[in-house]
Amino acid sequence: MMNILILGAGGREHAFAWKISQSPLCKELFVAPGNSGTSALATNLNVTVTDFEGIKKHVLAYNINMVVVGPEDPLVGGIHDFFISDNQLNHVAVIGPEKAAAQLEGSKEFAKEFLVRHDIPTAAYNSFTKETLEEGYLFLESLDPPYVLKADGLAAGKGVLILSDINEAKNELKSMLVDSKFGEASTKVVIEEFLEGIELSCFVLSDGKNYKLLPTAKDYKRIGEGDKGLNTGGMGAISPVPFADPILLSKIENRIVKPTVDGLVKDNLPYKGFIFIGLIIVDDEPMVIEYNVRMGDPETEAVLPRIKTDLVEIFQAIDSNSLDEIEIKIDEQTAVTVMLVSGGYPEKYEKGKEIIGLEDIQESIIFHAGASNIDGKILTSGGRVLAVTSLGDNFRSALKQSYKSIDNIRFESMNYRTDIGFDL
Repeated sequence: MMNILILGAGGREHAFAWKISQSPLCKELFVAPGNSGTSALATNLNVTVTDFEGIKKHVLAYNINMVVVGPEDPLVGGIHDFFISDNQLNHVAVIGPEKAAAQLEGSKEFAKEFLVRHDIPTAAYNSFTKETLEEGYLFLESLDPPYVLKADGLAAGKGVLILSDINEAKNELKSMLVDSKFGEASTKVVIEEFLEGIELSCFVLSDGKNYKLLPTAKDYKRIGEGDKGLNTGGMGAISPVPFADPILLSKIENRIVKPTVDGLVKDNLPYKGFIFIGLIIVDDEPMVIEYNVRMGDPETEAVLPRIKTDLVEIFQAIDSNSLDEIEIKIDEQTAVTVMLVSGGYPEKYEKGKEIIGLEDIQESIIFHAGASNIDGKILTSGGRVLAVTSLGDNFRSALKQSYKSIDNIRFESMNYRTDIGFDL
């Protein structure tokens, strides 16, 4: 029996709490800082995910045996290394890679160099700083539109621009490098060729040597129907992806997953945790768009409900380097997640709106994201408020159930996409 701490405050962390709380191996569950959803399953701790000393105090106070890291910031900041190098903490299992490997998400340039070094298919690219701005302009001129500009560092999912006009692309490159459009994150910018195709996310668990594939998923990033409008943290997700047939899955595993895990070993990048591989399928060939070093959100809310194996057992196998000895059983059903967001999101939105009707939902799982429990009322506290997940025999029946459940939920200016899965 273990005391387990989950770091994070979103729908992904509520999904982890929901799954872990079902395990007989979990004695007490804590989430820091958590939300109104996690507070119903665990003890929320008032500490931020990047306050390592604060986290240490809670880990010692509550005799925590395992820490599951939800978001990227603490991983890129080196929380795993912080635990390893501390004599009071180094016995605690940490699910999430060490700092050097977390650079796969922390730096776009690092990720591209890794991909090229290990012959993993990806778009052609080059990276620039403000000193090489003129060379950046020339590189843009050598490409066909649209132009893809990526801030090198973490920009909370907002650091990628796709532009069809060369002059606009040059202006944005200057604004990123010279005017620090994304702050510290855009002191270096990666420009890469645009790939035309359909996207999907592949999730891998690794103990640093062995790996297991988790179900595929596809998320919908844009705020508007038909994938139009501004980028968001994700408006919905479907798992598995209907077009991911055995032939494509075998290409993904052999050309991308295996060389990624082998590359981490070759480059001496210790890795215990999730690898999220953002893929684009171009003419039936998978190519890597990006790596994340944690589970995606809202994909987690569609993937975890399909995993039948005890999650704590899987995490213990990661900690003890015995992932090859465990079988991960997956539910054959399709899971569909639809995000309910605050009006105005991803731009300015109001918080503190009361959410009504959650107790009426029977046929879907509701994961709280930007929601807080204030004096017994559930109020909105973020842009993405709730994730509504349903299971069905195919994505259409699961989707229908999610929308049916959404009909019972209300908060002022609630917004969601009614076309998740439109392109399938």
